[in-house]
Amino acid sequence: MDLRQLEQFVAVADTRSFSRAAERLFMAQPPLSVAIRKLEDEVGVALFDRGPRGVMLTAAGQAALGAAVRCLASARDVAIAAQAAANGETGTLRVGFIGSLTFSLLPTLIQHFRGDHPQVRLELSESTNEGLLGMIESKAHDVAFVREPTTHPAHLTFMTVADDVFCVAMPAHHPLARQRKVRLKDLRDQDFIGYTPSRVGGLHAAVMHLLHDANLSVKVAQEAVQVQTVVGLVRSGLGIALVPSINAEFMPNDVVFRPIADLPASSRIGIALAYHEQNANPVLPRFVRNIQDTLQLESRRR
Repeated sequence: MDLRQLEQFVAVADTRSFSRAAERLFMAQPPLSVAIRKLEDEVGVALFDRGPRGVMLTAAGQAALGAAVRCLASARDVAIAAQAAANGETGTLRVGFIGSLTFSLLPTLIQHFRGDHPQVRLELSESTNEGLLGMIESKAHDVAFVREPTTHPAHLTFMTVADDVFCVAMPAHHPLARQRKVRLKDLRDQDFIGYTPSRVGGLHAAVMHLLHDANLSVKVAQEAVQVQTVVGLVRSGLGIALVPSINAEFMPNDVVFRPIADLPASSRIGIALAYHEQNANPVLPRFVRNIQDTLQLESRRR
């Protein structure tokens, strides 16, 4: 039997009439009668008692009716599920992010998306810029939040989601902590906590570019990969560091953050959403649009 036969059976059962069922199904009555006979032959029992006043379900037909209705509903669910997945309303999205983003922007963006798309499963994982870009290129991740500046492979799309600037992180007892703002020349010959070099750029490249343009030499005492690790080393009294200002309000109280008064415009940093231009995951366009809408909403609130 097929779904068409079940639809015909349910129509006859509902209307108790072959003629009225045929009208509902937009078909002639004789072919409908033949189809029901074939269905009865297939199941091996009579489904209807046929009489001058119409047709009535037999006991077997009554039992079959419930099963037929459920079967048709399940078939509709199959179509609905397939359409929802094709439209990106359901499915899975693999999202990578840099660790320092968990203190600021990421929770807001993820909460908004989950609120609007509760049937989408998000798989989140933390890594470095280099690791994230590699996973986007290999399509092990669908999308990633990466720190800028970074390399931009031609086949990847980058969408800026946050602009930022460097500020100076220092122990609370540091002499520069008494100043409301710090000038770049104040950093000269300071013990410095830097970032581990990466082949894709990132914060190490941005800091080195800034120091070079300012003709500053610093004594790099330690290096670390993540912003929170750098701040932890500052907290330990090992030196000062340049860190993204977006993270400052989420860091320990015994670390002081000061803006840089003469920071050149060319030293701007930020966060970008990166994804492969050939990624066919139908959830991805919905995620990108949702991020854009959330950022616009947050901008209006400010």
